[in-house]
Amino acid sequence: MTTDTTAQDRELLSVAMVTLGCARNEVDSEELAGRLESGGFLLVADPADADTVVVNTCGFVESAKKDSVDTLLDAADLKSTGRTQAVVAVGCMAERYGKELAESLPEADAVLGFDDYPDIAARLRSIVAGEAHQAHTPQDRRRLLPITPVERALSTAPVPGHASGPASLRRRLDSGPTASLKLASGCDRRCSFCAIPSFRGSFVSRRPSDVLQEARWLGENGARELFLVSENSTSYGKDLGDLRLLEILLPELASVDGVDRVRVSYLQPAETRPGLIEAIATTPGVTPYFDLSFQHASAEVLRRMRRFGDPDSFLALLDQIRALAPEAGVRSNVIVGFPGETEDDLQTLCDFLVAARLDVTGVFGYSDEDGTEAATYDAKLDDDEVRRRAEHVTALVEELTSQRAAERVGETVQVLVESVDGTVEGRAEHQGPEVDGSTYLLGRTAQVGDLVRAVVVESEGADLYAQAL
Repeated sequence: MTTDTTAQDRELLSVAMVTLGCARNEVDSEELAGRLESGGFLLVADPADADTVVVNTCGFVESAKKDSVDTLLDAADLKSTGRTQAVVAVGCMAERYGKELAESLPEADAVLGFDDYPDIAARLRSIVAGEAHQAHTPQDRRRLLPITPVERALSTAPVPGHASGPASLRRRLDSGPTASLKLASGCDRRCSFCAIPSFRGSFVSRRPSDVLQEARWLGENGARELFLVSENSTSYGKDLGDLRLLEILLPELASVDGVDRVRVSYLQPAETRPGLIEAIATTPGVTPYFDLSFQHASAEVLRRMRRFGDPDSFLALLDQIRALAPEAGVRSNVIVGFPGETEDDLQTLCDFLVAARLDVTGVFGYSDEDGTEAATYDAKLDDDEVRRRAEHVTALVEELTSQRAAERVGETVQVLVESVDGTVEGRAEHQGPEVDGSTYLLGRTAQVGDLVRAVVVESEGADLYAQAL
């Protein structure tokens, strides 16, 4: 009788996944959900209906960390008012701070690191049962793998803490027509402002066969657009001995049954080679969309960032793209107020943004990140000056974004329908998920997942209005 009751209890334990941060985190959450479902948990959408809430945290910038803490506290409140018995932190912030986060946030019942992912169901079951979990002491995860691609290729050691390592179960948590597909995990670059490599680890490409297998599964499960994500997609394949693997893989992904289009995210401008530009710009089924992480345009600031480039090289790169695909979408992010940034550097950035004609640009004011080289730099600007510069560039970017959208009036676009709640809303080829605005269809009823050809007739900010053909 005891055995039967235990089995019944195992079946009845429910879990809600709450995901913060980037598309890479969304994939991690779906892999965790797959492992939990396989381990006997019932997945539910509403944390109030769950025995345990797993919050996949973001540890990228200060505002994201605050959002993560607030979400964990909100989930912890459910323990006194609802069904919830335990709240668990996972993800980048949990990995980055480990024991420190657990001690500063006793409201969370456990803080789990990446090494806990393979056994996540067993971990959660023990936590719900009241067993104490000892949070990990963070380490620099770049040291867990051989440094060079040659050494790594010869190593038989398992890939620690990387969802891009051994194949794992995945369970879609969103029924929308777009699904993120992870190309790789980690990063081998050493940008002075970025802490991601220290807690995400070294760059590890997934095998092309694993990527294709998951793409086919996503196509069978309702994904019409595949959004390829990683910390640096231009590095894909370098640790597998062939830096051209992405160019080879893109046509194969675009031919997957059920998939209408493939989109690549996060390209490092200094590594964006002509062959990759051509593959993205001209391969049928691949959107001519370039997510280029410029970060700045001043050569002096970029050198202090441990990056490369200048306005001339960046504009030449954009010319290459537009020579092959004149209507290509281009988005970027920039950091304003970096230590040592002069007024001339700021003007160089603004002049570049005017000349670049980007569709969307994210603007971030600089702030120190724990453990980064830039945190040790002199010549830091005070918070008020960083805020002033960020507001100035943001105002410029908003104007430029509106101008660029207005230039698209008269273009014919293919709109992937994502919502039909009152209005028909979707995204054109140049619009990435969630961050690049929407296109609203006029004169047409449609269903979610439809791909509709339309002519742009009006713009508002980054958003477009298009007449269906």
